[in-house]
Amino acid sequence: MVQTPPQSARLAHAGGAQGQDMRLPGTRYQEHGWEHVRKLLGRCSLAVFPGLPMEALLDEGRRQDALDDYLDAMAVQLRAPRHLAQAAMPGNSYGDTAGELACALLFELRVQPACWDSLCMAVTAEHARHGAFWRTEAGGAMLRKKANDMYAVLRDKADADACQAATGHPCSANRMYTYRMLDMAYADIARVFANWRHCEAQVADILDRAPGGMLIEARQMQSIADCRAEWVIRWSASLERHTGKAGPLHTRSKRFASLKNQPEAIAAMLQEIGGYEALSSNMDALGAARRDEGEAALWLEDYWRVLAESEAAEAAGTSDPEELLEAPEPDLLDCLLAPPDGGLPHDDGDEDDGEADAVDAAVTEDAPEDDVSHSPSLIDREEPGAAGPVAAILAGVSLPVRLAVYHALLGPRDDSYPDAWIDSATGELPALRHLADLDGISMPTLRKRRNEAMARLRHVAASGAFGKGRM
Repeated sequence: MVQTPPQSARLAHAGGAQGQDMRLPGTRYQEHGWEHVRKLLGRCSLAVFPGLPMEALLDEGRRQDALDDYLDAMAVQLRAPRHLAQAAMPGNSYGDTAGELACALLFELRVQPACWDSLCMAVTAEHARHGAFWRTEAGGAMLRKKANDMYAVLRDKADADACQAATGHPCSANRMYTYRMLDMAYADIARVFANWRHCEAQVADILDRAPGGMLIEARQMQSIADCRAEWVIRWSASLERHTGKAGPLHTRSKRFASLKNQPEAIAAMLQEIGGYEALSSNMDALGAARRDEGEAALWLEDYWRVLAESEAAEAAGTSDPEELLEAPEPDLLDCLLAPPDGGLPHDDGDEDDGEADAVDAAVTEDAPEDDVSHSPSLIDREEPGAAGPVAAILAGVSLPVRLAVYHALLGPRDDSYPDAWIDSATGELPALRHLADLDGISMPTLRKRRNEAMARLRHVAASGAFGKGRM
């Protein structure tokens, strides 16, 4: 079964090569957290090598004993207090820490003895040139560099084996390295496309056309699966001209020499990376939903436990009335969503305050006329189905004031609002100023009446009247 990481850990691909998190089935060491793993292994190796009999690495018959000593010493170092902060850093988006990945990779040396042999041969070759170099001032840094090279190869071999086991398709360390190069190429192409105004010449080289105009390709390339093989080949060819360094497909190295003549192979590998990216992003959302389900299940278990304990205590006659909590007051939104009740009293009084009327007159006289497209059916229109409890309580309140109440409680936009209430220009309830205009009152008076209506709802909710008629 292929694991997929949680949603919160996946990074976007268009941000540049340094922030890449390439993932393939079964892999653990290809994400940006590898830097923490590499540094942790390098620091621990730097501390371990001085205590090892380095001459044993030169003797082929003693290399296995030297590996045993190295593994034991490294296991202790990885758990040393001074390395705890580095070990706690995130190693990948699957939730593994740098320390956990470092330990796992360390003991991969048992499974991949060729990597340890390569380190020993590198030390032997250096010894042949410079003698016991590990005793010199720069010897520690040289050993650390050789250890880093060993782990760089080892991580690709470990991930290649895991990918092959997960997919059933052949995979080698060189192929894993090629996947990583293509992921880096895609990231840099995305960066160039995103900054096309400042990289017109390189964009023209990649697309093989004259520069100028906004790139449709920049909008079309949403993932690595949308990146074209010919873009990768031209991007590699353009690097020497625009950066001074040859691209990975155009260096003297034979690692990728043949790949630049195989666009079909490049396209297939880009699709493999993009396909798993799409799959894992879908599973990310599923994982979040499963976590929510787990939290809800725990809450329900706790809820039923409390109820069972309460019922047991009541049956045994040991419950303390003073420990019983009062029922919480109904939420005002619950009042709005309550089913029709039909029998609630309401207050028809709507007395205006004299001072508010004076302000009303002054504001209305001085206020400029707004050019607003009100729904023609809003004025003098009652809301449909006005037989619910809220409508019964606010029956003596004008429709604009009631809309101001809904505006405050549910917001300007809600699927429950009928079309007759909606301002055709905004698709929302009219703004408070426009509701005041419709009612022929000022803003202060509208707010005053709205607050009175909301206080009336709270009073009825506190009295428990909304509980009547509920199932």
